[in-house]
Amino acid sequence: MAASAPTQSATGFPAEGRCSYYVEKKKRFCRMVVAAGKRFCGEHAGAAEVWYRPTLLRVGNKFPGPEENARKRILCPLDPKHTVYEDQLAKHLKKCNSREKPKPDFFIQDINAGLKDETEIPEQLVPISSLSEEQLENLIKKLRKASKDLNSTLEDHIMSHPALHDALNDPKNGDSAVKHLKQQASLLGNIEKLKLLGPRRCFVEFGAGKGKLSHWVDIALKDAEKVHFILVEKVTTRFKVDGKHRKKNSVFERLQIDIQHLCLNKIPVLREGRLPVVGIGKHLCGVATDLALRCLVETYAASYEERNEEPLAKRIKNDKTEKEINTLTKEGSEKNVAEKWTPVAGIVIALCCHHRCDWRHYVGKEYFRALGLGAVEFHYFQRMSSWATCGMQKTSLETSDITTKRKDDQNDDNEEHDSGECRITDESTDSLPGLLTVEEKKKIGHLCKLLIDQGRIQYLEQKGFNPALQYYTDPLVSLENVLLTALPIHSSSPETTA
Repeated sequence: MAASAPTQSATGFPAEGRCSYYVEKKKRFCRMVVAAGKRFCGEHAGAAEVWYRPTLLRVGNKFPGPEENARKRILCPLDPKHTVYEDQLAKHLKKCNSREKPKPDFFIQDINAGLKDETEIPEQLVPISSLSEEQLENLIKKLRKASKDLNSTLEDHIMSHPALHDALNDPKNGDSAVKHLKQQASLLGNIEKLKLLGPRRCFVEFGAGKGKLSHWVDIALKDAEKVHFILVEKVTTRFKVDGKHRKKNSVFERLQIDIQHLCLNKIPVLREGRLPVVGIGKHLCGVATDLALRCLVETYAASYEERNEEPLAKRIKNDKTEKEINTLTKEGSEKNVAEKWTPVAGIVIALCCHHRCDWRHYVGKEYFRALGLGAVEFHYFQRMSSWATCGMQKTSLETSDITTKRKDDQNDDNEEHDSGECRITDESTDSLPGLLTVEEKKKIGHLCKLLIDQGRIQYLEQKGFNPALQYYTDPLVSLENVLLTALPIHSSSPETTA
């Protein structure tokens, strides 16, 4: 956290019993409680020594001299977001939460990363704002040619669910909370419409954050039997809602891991049980969507089928005659058509932040190559996709106000990107070559998103799924309002699975 010494422009005084350190970034004093007789909290005691007299360390009834009072705090080498006393560094490193911990069984390095083709990874490319007018026009021509046969008008699947009725009508909820609740209600409605909301299954929420989507799914299920939730999030999250479900029939399990290294086959409940998996996610950022799709349909589903689908003729080879084998094989095939079971029952993911996609991890490479496109075009298309939602209509003052409010809101859902605020620093819309209008840039951004998503659609079709894209919420609620759904082809309803 960036901070500075108090200045003359600082107004007011720290509250009684609170830290006297002025946080310049937040324009206020630190609110941490301090020990009796202290001016600064433990986090700011070291930094404050630059501007204030060092905090005295009382030993018995005496204060040590200056040479004994040289104790200071330094940045933790494992995580510079917090500090530690220099003389306690060795002890701290053994228990620091940021230390490298033993890898769990379900961690397999880069298992969902995809193949890295060194010949296709582009070298350092110039930002869009540095392209010539001709270069930009050529990119836009390639984009329009590649997307000319795509249906840019998606169907509206804006739905709701009675499980969120009371929360949506609670006057205590502010505008931001209501926006998230409307999206969660629509996601729940779409999950139910696809017949994925039922007992005897495992919901895997990717990019779970606080786990609110799983929270509402569990409430909607009303204590259905044999329901397991796996919440995947790579960072530590505050204000988690997992604890609200500890005494219920459903089981919540949180995995702190990057999706890139997650092997679902190694998770005990999926390895030992026979629960079909439903992959869900709300605002799964760019590359995380590709990693999640590969994790579900390639790493998990494909390996599960290889492990379990032994040919029927081989199983009975030693006991039956050729005629009996043919008869049983025919009967088994008819039975399998009626009772087909798939390890992945369905996928429901709200897409987000296409500008954070990565060519190496992208699942639609084959689709791009078939269109005569490659890593360079993908790089610029994913950057231009931000034009669809970066809020160019907002004035710089409005954007500044939004940013300040976000930074100062300690309870903001950091993992969800609903403001449409552009976070790309090198694509200044004012310095772009050519005379593209705001509306033209917006349309180009949507085409980039659609093309990237179409590659994901083709990937799922090739893996035996029936995918679809649709709008799941109003753009006034969220500019990132596209939902990706997929069901396995020739599978029975998940509700019939025992």
